[in-house]
Amino acid sequence: MYEARGEKHWIIPDGYIPPTSAPGAYESHESVCVLNCSSEEALITFTIFFEDREPLENIHVTVPGRRTKHIRTSTLEAEGATIPLGVPYAIEVLSSIPIIVQYSRLDATQAENALMSVIAHPIK
Repeated sequence: MYEARGEKHWIIPDGYIPPTSAPGAYESHESVCVLNCSSEEALITFTIFFEDREPLENIHVTVPGRRTKHIRTSTLEAEGATIPLGVPYAIEVLSSIPIIVQYSRLDATQAENALMSVIAHPIK
């Protein structure tokens, strides 16, 4: 049996999906990358916070044991609502077991793409 590593509570304060992408092979997007080192599956709940509207809550994703999952933020949905393009937001990630969370953004709004990737902020 493999032991869980990481934390159960993570915060990503800077989210923003660009509303356009330059012509070409890449589309602007963001991903929450989850690593589950445990043998047990991780039951994850996302909350998406905004500056000017109520949060999107109770978005559930399962990550099997000893697996990684890359979750595009544009696919997160709560009661038919999704994260709008061009709107700043923040993400809270709660897990049933400790996990590792990384956040990545590909900004393809111009021909010179920009890729950013950071470890989310763990809450103990």
